[in-house]
Amino acid sequence: MKKVDIHPHVISDDEARYPLAPLGGNRSTWSQERPLTGERLLAAMDEAGIDLAAVVQSSTTYGHDNSYVCDVAMQHPDRLTAVFSIDVLAPDAVERMKHWQARGGVGMRLFTTGSTMPGQSTWLDDPITFPAWEYASDAGLPICLQVQPAGLGMVETLLRRFPRVTVVLDHLGMPDVSDGPPYDRCAKLFELAAFSNLNLKLTPFNVSHATDGKASAATFFGRIFESYGSGRIAWGSNYPASPGTLPEMIAATEAALDFLSDEQRADVFGGTALRIYPAMQAL
Repeated sequence: MKKVDIHPHVISDDEARYPLAPLGGNRSTWSQERPLTGERLLAAMDEAGIDLAAVVQSSTTYGHDNSYVCDVAMQHPDRLTAVFSIDVLAPDAVERMKHWQARGGVGMRLFTTGSTMPGQSTWLDDPITFPAWEYASDAGLPICLQVQPAGLGMVETLLRRFPRVTVVLDHLGMPDVSDGPPYDRCAKLFELAAFSNLNLKLTPFNVSHATDGKASAATFFGRIFESYGSGRIAWGSNYPASPGTLPEMIAATEAALDFLSDEQRADVFGGTALRIYPAMQAL
């Protein structure tokens, strides 16, 4: 089984060709301190033994201009694919989706919160966005969602309305696990497991917070895998937004998931990713 990362980012060193346009007008600190070109990403993947990657648009660097992530993916089609971002509130949202698909995009990400946008946006399930979701449903285009726990109600609305869209929840929805078992603060996250089209992206954010308060990696991740199954959970590095090297990230994740079987581990580090992004199966 190939090892796959579904959440690295790339930043060009050529700002003239790829101008900055961060969402909200504020560029993320990590993209300034730890920029990573496509070539450096490939070198890091080689060091970590990662075969393939679905590279995610850095919304806090380029906003909805996906030129660099798509160019990098098209320059290395044997190892990389692109996950683009658009403004789904715009009247030309569907046309922009088709445009970035033609540039090599195999998935879309909606950025509703993050390091430069700490609050939870409320537009996610606005009916204005439905044409984009309808197109994704018809086109078989997976959609990643970066949301906080406060946004999970909106996610549920979309899961109900668009059951054929493969949805991926970045960072497990950024759960607060500090109350410990039975993790009542994560009740909504566990409820959403009833929607078979919802998948989870497990990242270093989750590993680093798995021991917050009364939580432990074994009890929280154990509950997550019991609820969703390994076939709906994929690993993403969030590299270089998350600090550390790719080998360090993989080692920390493997240690946190040491209770998994070999088959479950194969899902997390490759199998689930290839199901979410079937275009990568040919790479």
